[in-house]
Amino acid sequence: MTPSSPPTASRLRVAVVGTGGIATGAHLSALRAHSDRVELVAAVDVDPGRLAAFQEAAGEGVSGYTDLAAMLGEVRPDLVLIGTPPWLHREQTIAALKAGAWVLCEKPLCLSLAEYDEIAAAEDAAPGFASVFFQHRYGSGAVHARELIGSGAVGDPLVAHCQTTWHRDTAYYSVPWRGRWETEGGGPTMGHGIHQYDLLLHLLGDWSEIRAMAGRLVHDVESEDLSTALVRFRGGAMATVVNSVLSPDEESRIRIDCADATVELIHLYGHQNDSWTYTPRRGLDADARVARWRTPAADVPSSHAAQLGAVLDAYEAGARPPGSGDDARRTVEFAAALYKSAFTGRPVQAGEIAAGDPYYTSMHGDHPDWAPTSAAKEQQ
Repeated sequence: MTPSSPPTASRLRVAVVGTGGIATGAHLSALRAHSDRVELVAAVDVDPGRLAAFQEAAGEGVSGYTDLAAMLGEVRPDLVLIGTPPWLHREQTIAALKAGAWVLCEKPLCLSLAEYDEIAAAEDAAPGFASVFFQHRYGSGAVHARELIGSGAVGDPLVAHCQTTWHRDTAYYSVPWRGRWETEGGGPTMGHGIHQYDLLLHLLGDWSEIRAMAGRLVHDVESEDLSTALVRFRGGAMATVVNSVLSPDEESRIRIDCADATVELIHLYGHQNDSWTYTPRRGLDADARVARWRTPAADVPSSHAAQLGAVLDAYEAGARPPGSGDDARRTVEFAAALYKSAFTGRPVQAGEIAAGDPYYTSMHGDHPDWAPTSAAKEQQ
């Protein structure tokens, strides 16, 4: 197989790894939204039929590969978008970095803090960076809210609630890699709620302490189907976080009560400006402030396209992209600390989980009530 022809000088050469639903939908849509800046030159999938279907949807000029190493060696893309199942992310991200590419990968970027630090080490030895798709950060409503909270325009954050209350049935878990620690990394804490609490961290900054619980209430899987947490932030605010796949009335929600206003986001899988509301503190006489709170300059929905644009800006500037480095590690550490607190029954402090801690290498921490049995591991 021959590599694709050289791109237009002003456009980055992009390869897609994993050509399932997320690639055919969100990734392809994002690339088309930035067609003046990127050129899709290659796609990789172990399933030739799925690969061919993606190539047909993508249009002419996209070389197909069933082997990632072969594609990286022949095509040498500038940017790789990864949309494979979670257990493949670390290995594929590191391979792309070593080949000189930047990476933008679906969540979770990896399945443990140890894996994240492997990726960070690969970054240090390569010219590129690895980012994770946390597209909820990039809608104009989220950008506006972060500016207002960070500047103090709505007063100090005091109380917050973050919920991902979704519903997944038994058929959902019939996909072999779902609900298993070694292939998905965890349950809704890793695979569903991570988008929402990542946005909470993006809005409120560093957390300092987590007290949590988790349970398997309905589904016969290795990981949890529900987790809850109480979180203290370094700035003093306190929050509740719920990650559920047991909730018939599905909703994604963040509410932050600041000194002068309540900031609230309600949506399901994506938001726009109308998804956000600002409720002033009773008796606050500040019409001009309230008008500013509610009026972002533009209405950009949260999307893969919005985040891709931010990554392309960073590439052109030669700067670390958002959603990478310590910023993205903080979200993985939050997940690990939530699991550790839930499984040990005690609070966990930020920075506590390091090499040598069982929760550094696996989200289940080898806890006997949650870790896969030896028999189960032998079947994998």
